[in-house]
Amino acid sequence: MALYEHQSLKIYNSITGQKETFQPITEGYVGMYVCGPTVYSNVHLGNCRTFISFDLVFRYLKHLGYKVRYVRNITDAGHLENDGEEGEDRIAKKAKVMELEPMEVVQKYSIDFHQILEKFNNLPPSIEPTATGHIIEQIETIKTIIDKGLAYEVNGNVYFDVIKYNKKHHYGKLSGRKIEDLISNTRELAGQSDKKNPQDFALWKKAEAQHIMRWPSPWGVGFPGWHLECTVMSSKYLGDEFDIHGGGMDLKFPHHECEIAQGQAATGKDPVNYWMHANMLTLNGKKMSKSTGNNILPRELFSGDNETLSKSYTAPVIRFFMLQANYRSILDFSDEALSAAEKGFQKLMESLSTLKVLKASKTSDFNVNAWKDKCYEAMNDDFNSPILIAHLFEAVKQINLLKSGDKSLSRESLDLLSKTMDDFIFEVMGLEDLEDTSKSKGNTDDFKELIEFMIQMRNHARLNKDFETSDKIRDKLLEMDIELKDQKEGTSFTIKS
Repeated sequence: MALYEHQSLKIYNSITGQKETFQPITEGYVGMYVCGPTVYSNVHLGNCRTFISFDLVFRYLKHLGYKVRYVRNITDAGHLENDGEEGEDRIAKKAKVMELEPMEVVQKYSIDFHQILEKFNNLPPSIEPTATGHIIEQIETIKTIIDKGLAYEVNGNVYFDVIKYNKKHHYGKLSGRKIEDLISNTRELAGQSDKKNPQDFALWKKAEAQHIMRWPSPWGVGFPGWHLECTVMSSKYLGDEFDIHGGGMDLKFPHHECEIAQGQAATGKDPVNYWMHANMLTLNGKKMSKSTGNNILPRELFSGDNETLSKSYTAPVIRFFMLQANYRSILDFSDEALSAAEKGFQKLMESLSTLKVLKASKTSDFNVNAWKDKCYEAMNDDFNSPILIAHLFEAVKQINLLKSGDKSLSRESLDLLSKTMDDFIFEVMGLEDLEDTSKSKGNTDDFKELIEFMIQMRNHARLNKDFETSDKIRDKLLEMDIELKDQKEGTSFTIKS
């Protein structure tokens, strides 16, 4: 019997704004699509956080016993500058600058993308389709939408008719926007005169003479619209209706909104049951931006070759840091935060080394089964990794007490504790122990560092107004006999026993 039959997983559905009990379309199977990168530059940390978040989702669903088909695309054409309807294709523009063929650019940055995610120990998706590999399917889908009367061709361009679509459906239901507001807030842009309405978006764009990425179509030589690519690739491999669609918060509008409209127009079905969106990263409290210089690449984190942080950090530490906040929360990168995460990660790995050499007793002072249930409850609550980490550190405290002889565990409980720790740390969270943890001090200062790390996790949650998570961390610390006191100058703690 699969684990999922005993667990009640709840997912925050962006389209309803509520946590909903997960019910896959086909029992035992999950179809999940996540928008992949546009490969015209080195992958940035914000992207990495999104893909690490959905790797956690993928891993946990597999851990529960689901057979998961995880599709994550590569956008190698059609994504124009500023996510708009006009301008150059991002890859074509980079190809001109670098004096390369566009597919050389695609290859270069696809390799970088895969190498970085491998460093972070992300599992590869089940299928990784490319936009250029599905031009024929995109053309066929456009034909279908035109036949349904929801798209029109003008001068070699094909546009989706948003106003006509909205007469029967709600364009804006994912992002909470109303078509009336979109109309009143839209200013006429140059080059949009072919459109019936400014809100209409491109399914196919005519390739001007200077455009170096081009394909033949019934409407002339051109290239596909960025939004259409994901609709076509997700439906081809997961069906007209599938379980989970994920991506970054910045894709909610217009990209995902357009995907819903295209899917509904082409098939008459709402394509996705659960929409999930990962939030952004900030750096030292400010939005990451190449133009302002407030930016850092993953390789610069690994090497320490940057002017932002005082030292280098390993990929497992960075992954652990990212998982200390819920995927829907904003997470801030800073030297202080990464340093605290590194200490927490080391103590977690050290506890596993200690666990391997502990001797069993005939009695047990720690209810491992109840603790294990709490770990599952955390993950079942919309993949709440910070609460899971808090529970793991409860186990770290127990392991230290076992080591000192102040607690005891039966062989059965010790084996269950060890297996559960391994399951959640390595299989579910995807962490790797790359450090030699034999240098563990195991003293009071180490334990205080763990408490400071958990307080920082709570502060992250409070900044994001995620009071449910912050309260759970406070309560968890209280169960460990650690009392917090919030003051103007910060949070202090006392250890009651």
